[in-house]
Amino acid sequence: MIRVDFHAHLEDPLGYACRLVRKAYRATHQLIVLGEPAVLRAFDRQLWIFSPLDFIPHCMAGSPLTDDTPVILTTDLDQAPFYPIMLNLGSKVPKQFARFQRLIEIISNDKHELAAARNRYRFYQDQGYALNTYKRGE
Repeated sequence: MIRVDFHAHLEDPLGYACRLVRKAYRATHQLIVLGEPAVLRAFDRQLWIFSPLDFIPHCMAGSPLTDDTPVILTTDLDQAPFYPIMLNLGSKVPKQFARFQRLIEIISNDKHELAAARNRYRFYQDQGYALNTYKRGE
């Protein structure tokens, strides 16, 4: 069964997500990052600059490099390869979340994002998934 982790109350959600992706990459895990186009563009830029000593190979779904890249950014899971981990930067429950072994939800300390995250949490809880919550910055 899928494991769902909520990382909430983040002052810098994209910076935090970069550190999680780096940790997964160093552990040789492959993952999908799901989000809206503007968020993914910002995340892509952040992956390039967040650490001068780290390079995290990543590309957009549909790129010719997809098959050889451990981190895939996408707005649509239908276009993404099967990887065991998904990082959700979006505000909705991903339609195909159950195909992953692990789902990581990233939530800022914005009140609207927190409200949307509570709805997602209740949805996963009602479905009987194992939930873990990590609160930062409270």
